[in-house]
Amino acid sequence: MEKQLGKIGIPLFDRTIAAMGGHQRPEVSTGPSFGVDVSVVDLPGGIAMAMTSDPLSLIPSLGLEASAWLSVHLMANDMATTGHPPMYGQFVLNLPDTLTEPDFKQYWEYIHRFCADIGVAITGGHTGFVAHQHSTISGGGTLVTVAPRHTLLTASSARTGDAILVTKQCALSSAAILAMSFPDTVRNKAGAEVYRLACESFYHTSALPDALAAVADQNGSRQISAMHDVTEGGVLGAIYELAVASGHGVLIENEKLPIHPVQQQICRIFGLDLRYCVGAGAMVIACQPTAASAIKGRLGAAGIACAEVGQLTDAANGIKLIEHGKATDMPYHDEDPYWAAFHNAHQNGWN
Repeated sequence: MEKQLGKIGIPLFDRTIAAMGGHQRPEVSTGPSFGVDVSVVDLPGGIAMAMTSDPLSLIPSLGLEASAWLSVHLMANDMATTGHPPMYGQFVLNLPDTLTEPDFKQYWEYIHRFCADIGVAITGGHTGFVAHQHSTISGGGTLVTVAPRHTLLTASSARTGDAILVTKQCALSSAAILAMSFPDTVRNKAGAEVYRLACESFYHTSALPDALAAVADQNGSRQISAMHDVTEGGVLGAIYELAVASGHGVLIENEKLPIHPVQQQICRIFGLDLRYCVGAGAMVIACQPTAASAIKGRLGAAGIACAEVGQLTDAANGIKLIEHGKATDMPYHDEDPYWAAFHNAHQNGWN
């Protein structure tokens, strides 16, 4: 049987990672859980440590700077869901032996700069070169933050009746990376202006500003119960995972999803439904319905678009998507269609 690309699905996760977590320690208050972006370890004095890990990127079609940006900010996006920025970073680099020393130095300078920009101290890791390493995955990293336990959000803490907000646009990172990787195709089929705007949007794929603007000035009111960043599976996949993680149903109005013409045109070229494509840079926020307007106002003041798209319901109501006035079960795709689209475009010689 052919393996799916990308993250493993719910059944395999439940049979393996969730069921076999090593030694059980009582201070691990949030361990491996589907749809939860971080783990949390309780420390003395009401403090807790949140951690998240992700692959590191080294993608020739994007270049060293953009690859380093993804390496740092895709991890930071996960940590942002706690409502806090990351503080410390560990990096494991398994680099191709074809990478020159000057290129490695430049790549690491970008890693250093992007970490410094968001307040991350690099505390260690491992670095080496590997023969016949042709993957765009160059290793993995872990980010850590420490904060008062009661201030750390996780996706599992969303509440029944919470409003669901989504920042920015659907398929933000998918469209940007496809445009940067296949520039001639995008320019020929969508025009130079769409290509330019998609490429410019690449550096909007950090969701850390979204999270920090959203939680500002809460004054202990706990307006926001949970956040989940948008990665594989897109905006609808992230909403689905938030519902599963918190044990709720959800009701989403398709017509309210933040769909922008630039991402829509590029996804159409590659035969993608932009609602289900990798969308790093967008953040799903569960909040008190009465606080939605204030949160959108804080985001707007920071120059970040935000749409209210639905609400969390009782689990018995299911995970529903309203299209053309009719509510149906929202599908969950174990494999993000972006990966196949990218591979097919490469195999077909698109450039």
